[in-house]
Amino acid sequence: MADSFTHPNLTPQFCFSTVALRDFLRISRGAIDDSMTQNLNALVTPSKSRFDPNSISARIPRASRQPIDPRSCQTFKENVLFPSWQARSDVLTYCAYVATSPDPYDPEVALRETETEKNRERVVDERLDPYSARYFPREPRTEQLANLLRQERSVENIVRSRSWSLVQERCGDDFQNAEEALNKWRAARERGST
Repeated sequence: MADSFTHPNLTPQFCFSTVALRDFLRISRGAIDDSMTQNLNALVTPSKSRFDPNSISARIPRASRQPIDPRSCQTFKENVLFPSWQARSDVLTYCAYVATSPDPYDPEVALRETETEKNRERVVDERLDPYSARYFPREPRTEQLANLLRQERSVENIVRSRSWSLVQERCGDDFQNAEEALNKWRAARERGST
């Protein structure tokens, strides 16, 4: 679980490699958020009483779930959940910066310019083919990255919301939302490091 929130080497190449970017986010989400119930169940202290064979003689509805020690919940949030979320936020923020910066190393810039020039030179007779005037230039990879990041931010918000609702349900946490809790953790971490 500890490796799930380590930062990848943040470079523009990492961001433009959508496979690497998506794999990092998928693996990080899978290790923490997608297995939230199992992670929270692991925090429950095992039963201290011995097994009673009479306990299975009659079917009795179980209580919803065992309560989790508040200190264990807090430790889990501070040492596992929030660092994982922060690592993903850092990657998404860095890649958003890359997506909004000029890209002098775009390998397709010459190809796009050639296609645009060919389109300008093309003679179009819309009477013969009304669709011949259509021209869809290739998107620069910065725009492709920006679109991907918008999707991944939406997914991240959904994942965090779902994970946080499970944490609140199992830990009996206060009723702040996930972003407020993460921001509070960030502030406490910054105060502690200065």
